[in-house]
Amino acid sequence: MIKRILSVGLILMMGLFSLIGCGGGQETAVEDDAPEEILSGKIIIAGSTSVQPLSEEIASAFMNKYPEVSVEVQGGGSSVGVKSAANKVADIGAASREIKESEKSYGLDEYVIAKDGIAVIVNLGCGVDNLNMEQIKRIFIGEITNWNTVGGSDADIIVVSREEGSGTRGAFVEITGAEGDEGDMTTANALVQPSTGAVKQTVANTPDSIGYISLGALDDTVKSLKVEGVESTNENILNNSYKIARPFNYLTNGEISEVVQTYIDFVFSAEGQEIVAKEFIPVK
Repeated sequence: MIKRILSVGLILMMGLFSLIGCGGGQETAVEDDAPEEILSGKIIIAGSTSVQPLSEEIASAFMNKYPEVSVEVQGGGSSVGVKSAANKVADIGAASREIKESEKSYGLDEYVIAKDGIAVIVNLGCGVDNLNMEQIKRIFIGEITNWNTVGGSDADIIVVSREEGSGTRGAFVEITGAEGDEGDMTTANALVQPSTGAVKQTVANTPDSIGYISLGALDDTVKSLKVEGVESTNENILNNSYKIARPFNYLTNGEISEVVQTYIDFVFSAEGQEIVAKEFIPVK
């Protein structure tokens, strides 16, 4: 009788442990199987061809991080970027300039994602250290042709420029005013070079020459001129005292989707601004 009671008790205890074990297993299974939210969707960015290469590089890194997201980057120019955002043709408009007064009525949200500075450089033997914006414009359109006009020696000025279609050239002529009703007025006598490196090398090797390059490419093989007394440094570009500089803007219109917000957050993250810093001036 006692053996029978013990056997029944043992069976009941084993059953209880079995139930407890099953209950624990079910809780673990629920936790393990909990689905993670996956970011997905499509983003269209359109506008400035100067911002386009930067957008493409950021978009590539973003899609590596979020493989279910597609980011399409298109060009067209800054004005196209403004209108694309205003008309909601694109999720993000890109502009490599300040927004014009006439465009502010669209009520777009502006995000300055980077700054781009352009250094005016001369050969190391040049005796001029500073030029104002009017002098720079007149040199590059061919109205000032001798260094003695701007305080230098009696020598012909040799202008070195980027090729037509260059984003740096486009920004330079726009900011300095070296463009007219028909567009770019760069002197036909300029030595045209296909890259920043080629401009820098030409100026370094050519006495009495002047050119312009992205600030990030500046080194001690050439001399960077002050512009209206202000040196071309990252600090002076960020505080807006150096004038040959421009913002890279992203523009959105109204409420944006989660995927677009996540992309913009990524641009301002340490990883995004590290990509910016490769060629331009980060803002964070």
